[in-house]
Amino acid sequence: MSKPVIVALDFADDFECINFLNQFPKDEKLFLKIGLEMFCQFGYPFVRSLRERGYNIFLDLKLHDIPNTVKRTCEMIAKWDVQMLTVHASGGSEMIAAAKAGLAGSATKLLAVTQLTSLGQNELANELQVPLASQDYVTHLSKLAFDNGADGVISSALEVPMIKAATSTDFLCVTPGIRPKSAQVGDQKRVATPAHARNLGSDAIVVGRPITQATNGYQAYININEEWNK
Repeated sequence: MSKPVIVALDFADDFECINFLNQFPKDEKLFLKIGLEMFCQFGYPFVRSLRERGYNIFLDLKLHDIPNTVKRTCEMIAKWDVQMLTVHASGGSEMIAAAKAGLAGSATKLLAVTQLTSLGQNELANELQVPLASQDYVTHLSKLAFDNGADGVISSALEVPMIKAATSTDFLCVTPGIRPKSAQVGDQKRVATPAHARNLGSDAIVVGRPITQATNGYQAYININEEWNK
């Protein structure tokens, strides 16, 4: 069974986004990530329109608030028929559990963001004053998420083996920061190729610019999907 390549839709407007999606065959079962930028511009109607086209949706809102606010927000999102939703693991055990309770009765998978892939060891130690090594911190947050009902985490591919060892082989590890060898790293610090992520045990990969900014987005997607699922 193939594992999904989740395409991050980081576009300036919905017209540009739809033009990009029109490159793909209508029967291509795409899994799309909608982040804060596009969601704040277009909101739920945009999510609904993509679901009506048959696309799976990863709603990457990274909720981080008091437990009651997060729970009530998740109760609303539970009605939207999206496949994945993110919260920040650093919101704590009560908030994670509240998010899971809010999604009760829906098929939406709750994923907890551990450490942003734009943050390296230097930022963790000197800016956030976290004394743990990066991989230990990610493992700690993953265990916290696992113990409080999350279905998986967002992490770099590099931490996946330790996360699986600390939680369960069934605990989902969705991996951003994926760059084919020919692509620019950009603002990502902890990156991996699709093949490396597969070998490390990632359950899904998230790819944005190497696909969305390619001259031929569909061919770029095919190439990455073949490397990921071969």
